[in-house]
Amino acid sequence: MDRRLAGWTVLALLSAGVSFGLQAIGLPAAFLLGPMIAAILMAVRGSGLRVGEIPFDAAQALVGCLIAASLDPHLLGDVAARWPVFLGSTAAILLTSSVLGYVLARWQLLPGTVGVWGSTPGAAPAMVLMAEAFGADARLVAVMSYTRIVCVAFVAALLALLLTGHGSRGGGVHWFAPVDGVRLAQTLAVAAVGALAGRLLRIPAGAFLGPLFLACALSVSGLVRLELPPPLLALSYAVIGWRIGLAYTKETVREAGRALPRMLAAILALIGACALIGALLARLAHVDPVTAFLATSPGGVDSVAIIAASTRVDLPFVMALQMVRFVGVLLVGPPLARFVARRQGAFAARPEPLEGSA
Repeated sequence: MDRRLAGWTVLALLSAGVSFGLQAIGLPAAFLLGPMIAAILMAVRGSGLRVGEIPFDAAQALVGCLIAASLDPHLLGDVAARWPVFLGSTAAILLTSSVLGYVLARWQLLPGTVGVWGSTPGAAPAMVLMAEAFGADARLVAVMSYTRIVCVAFVAALLALLLTGHGSRGGGVHWFAPVDGVRLAQTLAVAAVGALAGRLLRIPAGAFLGPLFLACALSVSGLVRLELPPPLLALSYAVIGWRIGLAYTKETVREAGRALPRMLAAILALIGACALIGALLARLAHVDPVTAFLATSPGGVDSVAIIAASTRVDLPFVMALQMVRFVGVLLVGPPLARFVARRQGAFAARPEPLEGSA
């Protein structure tokens, strides 16, 4: 058997085993976390596997359609009615991440300005590119960004399980439930057109946001009724989990080995700070603690969306705040991180490589 095919076969079997194991204990988003764990294990063993852009875009597009099907038509009205809460939470999260990045750079707890770029929540690809342009070690920034996403996913899933007392929404998964072929075809068409439009219009995270916006518009207007069978969703979750997990190669882990404990400490500090913001948000917005935590968590919008969709939380509220924060990070995050980096006076020269790196 071809080595690459064998690698994907092992990854798929390992992902299925871990996923069903996590589902058996009631952990939310088991079919995202399971493939993520399996991919990390395979990646650090030097599997060399990669998820291409097309499968990744397709998976994000389907998750976008899933979220659109779950959202309340009055979402924009909710955002408008509570705009001080949404903007205040977003500003607090951005300020917290910037202060943490400044401290990491000022005390040189991480090389150069890696901590500045790696602490900014959301828009990880944009931050990696910006970091490289400003002389930071983009490899370490990428490791820190994706480690943050993994940590947030696991903490959010565990918190949802502990505080809600149950795992996924609606009990067991009906894997072989009847599927309406027309609705499925419409959903796939919306996903494809939305993802293509998002890419052509150069919308950040366009493969996710394009289908999400298009599906919302068509669903609310009654023109399309979305349907996504569980096996297709599970495959989409797996592709996203593999994409995140396979970003950890043996080489990057070796290069980041000395800095990893400090990265983890910084990531946990950021998660803790965002949790405190979430606790305040829960009181001000009168939402449950899990909803508030997911809404303020500094992870990837797609992974948070999957966890929120599989947990009994206020999904419209979570996605509304995540979207506001996502836009805020795109508009304010890069210049804010750039300002902090300039304050350190370390951005002009690339930091010295870690000991033992190539």
